[in-house]
Amino acid sequence: MIEAYCVKCKKKGQKMLNAKITKTARGGFMAKGKCPECGTTMCAVLSKEKAEKAIQNGEAEKGF
Repeated sequence: MIEAYCVKCKKKGQKMLNAKITKTARGGFMAKGKCPECGTTMCAVLSKEKAEKAIQNGEAEKGF
């Protein structure tokens, strides 16, 4: 699972639900999903290796 910080819950390492990986304007990778506790949208910046690994493992869907 992709982990990110939830701004609303103020908790680090929340597991992202329904994660979708997209490319940024500068060519980086970003995962966007929902917080399991409050449902707020969460974002995490990923390296190319981590993004490809998450897609291959089925943790996130490809959005680019």
